[in-house]
Amino acid sequence: MENSRYIFKNGKRLRTGFTTGSCAAAAAKGAAAMLFTGEKITRVEIDIPKGWPLNLELRNITWSHEGVSCSVVKDAGDDPDVTDKIEVFALARKIPEKGIFIKGGEGVGKVTRPGLLVPVGMPAINPVPRRMILSEVGKVLPKGCGVEIEISIPKGREIAKKTFNPRLGIEGGISVLGTTGIVEPMSEEALKDTIALELSCRKAAGQDIVLLVPGSYGERFCEDHLKIPREKAVKISNYLGFALEKCTELEFSKVLLAGHLAKLVKPAGGIFYTHSRVSDTRMEILTAYLALQGMSGEILKLIMNCITTEEAIPIIDQYGYEEVYQIIAEKCAQRCEGYVYGNLEIGVILFSMKKLLAKSTKADRILEEIHHV
Repeated sequence: MENSRYIFKNGKRLRTGFTTGSCAAAAAKGAAAMLFTGEKITRVEIDIPKGWPLNLELRNITWSHEGVSCSVVKDAGDDPDVTDKIEVFALARKIPEKGIFIKGGEGVGKVTRPGLLVPVGMPAINPVPRRMILSEVGKVLPKGCGVEIEISIPKGREIAKKTFNPRLGIEGGISVLGTTGIVEPMSEEALKDTIALELSCRKAAGQDIVLLVPGSYGERFCEDHLKIPREKAVKISNYLGFALEKCTELEFSKVLLAGHLAKLVKPAGGIFYTHSRVSDTRMEILTAYLALQGMSGEILKLIMNCITTEEAIPIIDQYGYEEVYQIIAEKCAQRCEGYVYGNLEIGVILFSMKKLLAKSTKADRILEEIHHV
């Protein structure tokens, strides 16, 4: 089976790859299958959230007193990914308890700070890859049996130095990631082309209002909490300014911008290209807004020492400064409207990983109109 699929960007034919999460799920399934059947297999097929199967090669197959281990080599396709060609191993061990238990081994980072998708103290195996591992191993685990799956990435500690993991409080290795199971190659210009094309298509279809979200999490939040089907959202990545300019050029009348506090606090501070390598100022802007609300210097220091806005939210809530979310939402909407010289009416919805935080004044009205588009 051919695992790669192709997308065309800017006239270029680009090959997709598969994520570390897919590698971990395939290696885990293969190791577990061999552990309980005693038969060697060299390939496994897994289902991925994107909606199609992957058939992946198993390498470094080893039987030992501990169990069975094997690896899968990540292929990032045409994406310039620092984890391309890294090997992801899974060791399957029989245990007396029924069920599937996942642990992190060498080269898989450990979460040391709150505010991420994974609890403190746990291996940095994100929720979607974890579900994929449980699902795929569950397909080959005999009824009534138990297995422990240990995921390891021998070069993970070295590769992690080239990622943001140390700054995020993930120590000792890389994260096992992926929300769709595949890696889509995206250059900056290709991303902008995609945004422009999608907006143009919507305008051509007669749409006058558009929902913008930074990424997949925004899509899911809008679908789960705002009851907006994800196909109504346009993903804009870090290119908020570009997307707003394109909306103006195409003569949309209204925009609803829905995103995580970490992203949308940046335009509230006048930043419209939100990539963290260029504009990692979320904590500084958040701290400034809290200072204007009268938060004490001692608590402000706690906020500034947080690595993520998600880590800061419980502190803000604990000390009763929740009003800051509404202020940031309003300011974000104002700055966005100012960015396009008032040519768009803009509503803003702010959320965290756990809850809705705030809606700007115009958000509910624009949201209601989007429901009827």
